[in-house]
Amino acid sequence: MRVLLVEDQPLLADAVRRGLLAEHVAVDVEADGISGLRMASGGRYDVVLLDIMLPGLSGYRVLEELRRRQVWTPVLMLTAKDGEYDEADAFELGADDYLTKPFSMVVLLARMRALVRRATPQRPPVLTAGDLLLDPATRRVRRGDVTIELTPREFGLLEFLLRRAGDVLTRTEILHGVWDAHYDGDSNVVEVYVRYLRHKIDKPFGRHGIETVRGVGYRLAGDGG
Repeated sequence: MRVLLVEDQPLLADAVRRGLLAEHVAVDVEADGISGLRMASGGRYDVVLLDIMLPGLSGYRVLEELRRRQVWTPVLMLTAKDGEYDEADAFELGADDYLTKPFSMVVLLARMRALVRRATPQRPPVLTAGDLLLDPATRRVRRGDVTIELTPREFGLLEFLLRRAGDVLTRTEILHGVWDAHYDGDSNVVEVYVRYLRHKIDKPFGRHGIETVRGVGYRLAGDGG
């Protein structure tokens, strides 16, 4: 899952970011409405977590503009406001859910996952490349009739590659999509996890599904290799 958090309170933003990363959710963080609108309009996110009181452009205006641009990414409003009229305004403008501060990470994660489940009919229920199959709902992976056990990070990487099967993806794109835009560790972590995946989904089956594109990055063959 990839999430955009638009929140101007640094302590809260950092706490939510760390909580999401602990659950293997890739998260980008913006601190103002203008940057948040730009990222939400151009990024591929599963959920946008949007504060109402933001500098530059309020969360209401960000939401209104997203829907005007026909960006239908689920939006969960995060706000210190708890009046019923504020909640009604958010829903009128196209919000999918509303959570009042303070909130627990358990509740936030549950609300996010519910939004992703509701949006699932617009996405392929099962991702395939040849006989390689990944089911996001059940988190199961198979090559033919053989079930393959993956760690959460390996699963996230394979899902990212499958959603873009046939495309060449740079290491930076993979880092941003599977880890997050603020990851400042060694970029070789992508190479390490690609190697892990190959040992599980390719090598035992005599396949070469994940291809190295020299000097650029990686590509998952559209036929699964």
